[in-house]
Amino acid sequence: MISFVKPAMLVLTGPKHVGKSSVGCALREVLGWKFIDTDALIEEREGLTPHSLYERGRDIFQKAEAEAIASLQIAFNAGEGLIVAAGGGLTDNKVALTALVKNPSVLFIYLELSAAAAWNRIKNAGTLPAFLNVENPQAFHALLHERRAEDYKKLARIVINCENKFPHQIAGEILSQLCVSA
Repeated sequence: MISFVKPAMLVLTGPKHVGKSSVGCALREVLGWKFIDTDALIEEREGLTPHSLYERGRDIFQKAEAEAIASLQIAFNAGEGLIVAAGGGLTDNKVALTALVKNPSVLFIYLELSAAAAWNRIKNAGTLPAFLNVENPQAFHALLHERRAEDYKKLARIVINCENKFPHQIAGEILSQLCVSA
């Protein structure tokens, strides 16, 4: 079990389409904490989807992501628990990641999914994300997935295997590993 002080900021990390947003909503139902999806926050703040921003340039997207993450600190400082679904490429954005790592109340949770399962979910979603606009997207995805997985495992205090599980099951596993200190 992980001990953490309330309120905390639970940051759900993992590959694209692992279910960070769905798990975040399931955790919100149980904990009653505010839930923020960083992709939705970026779109709200910028008026453009993360996909559109990335198409304009990786640096443009990463700046918007870092600013959105910085704004989370303000929301969290209101004294309430916060659940955050981070973008799949958070570990590639050093400014955004550093802002979270510096906060002692952040608890990273890695939602693990195999590269093959993640690729199938991305492929079945219809449109490939802008970062996969390369010659061999499946091979590039596999390499990127494995590198990011190692980075997320290093950050995470909790790792949950999400293969063939529903969001409420995953949320239940997370909660079973948390021990709330009063």
